[in-house]
Amino acid sequence: MHVRIVCRALIAAAPLLLFASPGNAEDLGGGVSVNGSATVVSDYRFRGISQTDKRPAVQGGLSLSHESGLYAGVWGSSIDDYVANGSDQEIDLTIGYKRTFGGTTVDGGLLYYYYPDSGGANTDFAELYLSVSHAFGPVTAKAAAAYAPSQSALTIGAGNEENLYLAADLSGAVGESGLSLNAHVGHSFGPSYLTIGDEYTDWSLGASYAIKNLSVGLSYVDTDGTFITPSGRNASKAGVVASLGVSF
Repeated sequence: MHVRIVCRALIAAAPLLLFASPGNAEDLGGGVSVNGSATVVSDYRFRGISQTDKRPAVQGGLSLSHESGLYAGVWGSSIDDYVANGSDQEIDLTIGYKRTFGGTTVDGGLLYYYYPDSGGANTDFAELYLSVSHAFGPVTAKAAAAYAPSQSALTIGAGNEENLYLAADLSGAVGESGLSLNAHVGHSFGPSYLTIGDEYTDWSLGASYAIKNLSVGLSYVDTDGTFITPSGRNASKAGVVASLGVSF
């Protein structure tokens, strides 16, 4: 039986994904650079919903980028078995293009969600994403969208389903202190396996502190939906999420 949790996809709310900053990238020559990250989080939340039954997760990522703006990456996290029919891993494969024009950055691409060992269930799916951000001095505003075309992995029993997620973010550094603040709000449109019922809204407020290639984060995350896990926990209930990561 397909019992994947009703929430997935990469977009600004993917809180606490600590991808390496450009300053940590290693130049491979030919305009190509590589970077990566390793992170421990107290709860893997995505679009406000816990993917780990409100328990810790171990995460890691690796990406290749070209000076032209093209990039590709792989990112993975431990998950609870209710997310994808018994799978205990999520692996995200990404290919995209990112360019900055003055203070505006455009980033778009394709993301494929792979859940190994899901018992033969149809849990894997693809999603297109696009974001536009602009820097206003020390503050950056971002608008983002993710669209999962109609596909069988998203069905709720009435044939193939599609899904749309829209989000807005504000973030900024506090001087040269290493402290950054961020705020996020997003809305999931359904119905599909990526939503709770027909649709729901998530939001978060957070802060992070960076020392060289180390980062510590703390976020308050909440939604207006309800999702009860097999253990009886409310995976969409408000909570505080802590993270510790290293980029390389």
